[in-house]
Amino acid sequence: MQAVFAAPQHSRGLFLESGPVRAFHSDTFVLPLPPGHSFPMTKYRLLREAAEATLPGVRVTEALPASDGELALAHEPGWIAAVAEGTTTPAQQREIGFPWSPRMVERARRSVGATIQAARTALFGDSNDQGGPGSPEGVAANLAGGTHHAYAHKGSGYCVFNDVAVAARLMQAEWHRRRAGIAGARLLRVLVIDLDVHQGNGTASIFRDDPTVYTLSMHAARNFPFRKEPGDLDVELADGTTDGPYLEVLDAALDRAFGDHGGEPPGLAFYLAGADPHENDRLGRLKLSAAGLAERDRRVLERLRSARIPVALSMAGGYGRDLAVTVSIQRRTLELAWESWRAWGARGSAAAGLADAATRERAA
Repeated sequence: MQAVFAAPQHSRGLFLESGPVRAFHSDTFVLPLPPGHSFPMTKYRLLREAAEATLPGVRVTEALPASDGELALAHEPGWIAAVAEGTTTPAQQREIGFPWSPRMVERARRSVGATIQAARTALFGDSNDQGGPGSPEGVAANLAGGTHHAYAHKGSGYCVFNDVAVAARLMQAEWHRRRAGIAGARLLRVLVIDLDVHQGNGTASIFRDDPTVYTLSMHAARNFPFRKEPGDLDVELADGTTDGPYLEVLDAALDRAFGDHGGEPPGLAFYLAGADPHENDRLGRLKLSAAGLAERDRRVLERLRSARIPVALSMAGGYGRDLAVTVSIQRRTLELAWESWRAWGARGSAAAGLADAATRERAA
């Protein structure tokens, strides 16, 4: 059964009342792709322009590049060097799907950097590493990212480096440093909710033996990658799945993911809000409507907000036959991110939540 959902409308004034949610972009670094290439490079600029023109509740900033040291938290040094120096083999470049160029390297670094800054903002409230405990914003976004096909030792499927893997491990390190001296301070546990239509094989591979990171991937069973990597929870969907069945499965998957954490809930989430489950996506195989995707986003963000788990969003995939439709879907994701940020109570309530957590840790 196809479910229908009404998207609420918001005035420009309502956005301005509550200030901005932070979003980071890297779209000025455009790759020199050959004519007819299937990757929708212009999508990222169009999304940024749409956010700047119509979402004053979203503050867009150009991302900083990830350093070699940051990339090495999730990637082998040899792979980082090969990408940086342009010594990747033709086979490696074919697996990525991009020809090597200095702009490819810079874009890949900044796509990771955008997720780092979004995660840091959501968790600590500052996009640069200032030290100290910080005041979490609760929600922040990368206007690209979701490069979940990249492994520790190679890239794949338009993904050079794995932004979520790097950002997760960096936030765990910063969390530990910022909370040094707090008696009973715990490790930062991370939840990855990957709702791109393709399985997050690289992310699952990187975190396979890491109990501090839980990976949930909900994807089309018969889609790329054709060799899946086992994550903590993989949910495979039949071709042609529509809104109603999809959302029922999503609710069950979220129940399972939250339940699997037992009494120690995650302290940070990464949400890959792919637009490619849409019914008109060229690479999707599912049949979700734009309204169904918005309801998906609303449910995920509401669950995270209710549990007081800060979240860094990435836009992940979107290959619509009409690129304007893809941009509209992802613009709506950003609008819902702002609504969730506003419901968090912005800085005041989020800071109080962090203070409460610190008090609990001292008492433990």
